[in-house]
Amino acid sequence: MAAAAAHHPIGHPLFSRIRLAGPSDIPHIHKLIYEIAVYERHTHLFSATESSLSAHLFSYPPFQSFTIFILEVSHEPFPENSPHNSNANYSPVVRIVYSEVPVDDPEREIFKSEDENVVVAGFVLFFPNFSALLGKPGFFVESVAVRKCYRRKGLGKMLLSAVVNQAVEMDYGQVELVVLEGNETAIKFYEEMGAQILTEWRVCDLTGDSLRVLHTNDCIDHYGEL
Repeated sequence: MAAAAAHHPIGHPLFSRIRLAGPSDIPHIHKLIYEIAVYERHTHLFSATESSLSAHLFSYPPFQSFTIFILEVSHEPFPENSPHNSNANYSPVVRIVYSEVPVDDPEREIFKSEDENVVVAGFVLFFPNFSALLGKPGFFVESVAVRKCYRRKGLGKMLLSAVVNQAVEMDYGQVELVVLEGNETAIKFYEEMGAQILTEWRVCDLTGDSLRVLHTNDCIDHYGEL
């Protein structure tokens, strides 16, 4: 009996599923992006709305432009009749993780998914880029998040692995992302996944007024004052 028990995971099962996001997921995606802004202390830059996300996401086939994987969890097996169990563009990834204690989700109702007893626990937003050095396309991970009560259970690795596996299947050459300097937990996590931290590089960002000013000056230089 002891030998048999050793082969069975001990703890509380948490059924996990990664699937392609769709327009109906916009409210959850918007809330998760805001949580990232809060964590990174960038709420003063947060201007995304559900309308702006709807206007730009899901306009092109998955993996050819902006793509989102949604992470869902449930304390019960996912419904067999769920419309999310299959997708022509991506087969959902389903895993079971075990926790020593049941997960207490205080925002369960807010993040309730379309399937019964299923909640949204995280997401990853990525899109194609191109490496001139490799001469091959890749994926750039713009945002990745796992809600606080579901962290440290391997779900973040599950999300990023889904992106990596898709890149390999498409014969892409790399997966890139950026991390806040000083976020040692995230840096260690990415290093443990095999990522190289390129400390000699800096992110250069033109946005908001800087973007508009540069555009205006460029127009004046080339076309004279309007």
